[in-house]
This record gives sequence, structure tokens and C-alpha cells, in this order.
Amino acid sequence: MDLLIDVLIDSVKDTGQLVPFLFLTYLAMEALEHGTAGQAERVIAEADKGGPILGALLGALPQCGFSAMAATLYAGRVVTAGTLVAVLLSTSDEMVPVFLAHQEPLGRLLLVIGFKVAIGMVVGLLVDVILRALHRAGDGHPHIRELCERAHCHCGDVDELDAASHLEYKEAAGEHAHHHDHTHGHGRWWHIVRSALVHTVEVTVSIFVISMAFGLLIEYVGSDALARFMGIHPVRATFLAGLIGLIPNCGASVAITELYLNGALASGPMIAGLLVSGGVGLLVLFRTNADQQQNVEIAAFVYAVGVIAGLIVSALGIIF
Repeated sequence: MDLLIDVLIDSVKDTGQLVPFLFLTYLAMEALEHGTAGQAERVIAEADKGGPILGALLGALPQCGFSAMAATLYAGRVVTAGTLVAVLLSTSDEMVPVFLAHQEPLGRLLLVIGFKVAIGMVVGLLVDVILRALHRAGDGHPHIRELCERAHCHCGDVDELDAASHLEYKEAAGEHAHHHDHTHGHGRWWHIVRSALVHTVEVTVSIFVISMAFGLLIEYVGSDALARFMGIHPVRATFLAGLIGLIPNCGASVAITELYLNGALASGPMIAGLLVSGGVGLLVLFRTNADQQQNVEIAAFVYAVGVIAGLIVSALGIIF
């Protein structure tokens, strides 16, 4: 019972920390869709090529909110696949506080973060270049409306409200017209906020349920058992660390970092696990992006990059 309560508290805490990020992301996307969409689309299109660089830097911040934001933005095609991959690979998740709690040298921590950011930037940029060359980069325009249609959040009401407000403004005159426009402006923003809330609640519930399930699994198995299961073989440990990193829970990065700092994992397997460990980013991606085959491909690609990077680190004898 105590174990269940502890996992419940941790799941509520981890999920609660994501809510502001999810809500602000959806709020911005709704405003983008129903506000100055034309101008915003041009800005986004111009920033696409540098998206992976910015994404990798943001992903390095010590929390898992940006991976959830990136997955949501990608589902609406606001950011590119390369940007999403860059964020997932660079996301530091709970690695930073664990390093600090162990009072590890700051230089060692920065070296690991820098390596992850560099991998995220390079791989993200390559992904976008290759997809553009293969003409698989999409049409370059956001598709936020599709998210609304799948969630049945009646986002279309905002457009209808805007149209009605514009018509009334043209038909009316003077102060009366300004009164109608002001009133419908408030109504428009309420619909945007309501749509963002609907998306946020749906995704939050999914994150909580799955985080709870995986949290129980990690607590039940335990770090010691994971260390014995991995053994000391670097190749096997690299593949297994990558699989642990795929667990859509902040506890995955905690387990990998603890195993590394306690000497149970070498640098290669540690890098593999932490590169793949993108917090709940993949979970949000599967929840929000309709193309499940695409989601599987992205998850498999991130796993492959993590494992290959880990094997290279081990082969070169790099020690962090």
C-alpha cells in the first residue's frame, strides 16, 4: 500500500508539472490557428531550418515539459520532424537534479548535456534535410485544426464567432458597433481557452494513467534488479538502456542516471539511455499525432540513434 501511495504521489507530481506546459502550448496553437495565422505561418516557415538547433537547446533544460510541447507542436505540424527529434534526443529530463544530488562535478554534467545537445542538433538537421530531399517534409503549414477535430472541442465555433463579429461590425455603426466587436472579442478568446483546456485535460489524463503504470513497474523491479539484469556486457547494456529510456516516464532517466553514477552502467549505455529518454514526449506524440505508423517510426529512429551513439562511445572508449 505504501508503494502504491508513493507512486501515486510521484505520478500526480510529475503530471502536474506538465499541465502548465501543455496548456500554454495548446493556448498558443489555438491563438495561432484563429489569430494572425497567415503571418505566423510565414515566420514558422522561415524558422524551420533552424528549428532543430533551438529545439535541442530548449530540450536541455532540466525538465520534461519541452518534449511534451514539441510532440504537441509536431502533431499540429507547427514544428518539423527534425525539431521534434532534436528535442527528444537532447531532453535532460531528471538527469540534472540526480547529478546535482550526487554532488558530481559540474563539468561532468555539462559534458553529458553538451553531448546530448550536439547529437540532437546534428541528427535533427539531417532529418529535416533528408525529408525535404525525399519530399516528405509536409506542406510547410500548421494543421492545428485537425487536432481540434479529433478532440471534438468545437474549435470551429471561434471562426464562426469571428465571422459573425465582423458582419455585425460592418452592419452597425459608432459606439454600438464597437460594443459588439468588444463583446465578441471576449467570446472568441473564451472559445480559444476552452479548446486549449479540452486538449490539456485529455492529454493529462493519459499521461497520468500511463505514468502510474510505469512508475509501479520501475518501483517493483528496482534499480538493483535492473543493474543485475543488464550485467557488465557493454553491448547488451546499451540496447537495454535504450529500451529503458523509451519508458514514457521521468523515472526512466532517474534509473539510468542512478545506475551510471553507482557504477552499474558505463558511459556508452548511459548515453544511449539518456538520449532515448525524452520524458513523456513520445507518450504525448502517440496521444496527439493521428499517424500511428509515423509515431512508431519516430520512436524507433530515436532508439536507433541512442543505441548507435552509445555503441560509438563505448567503441571509442569515451568516458564522461
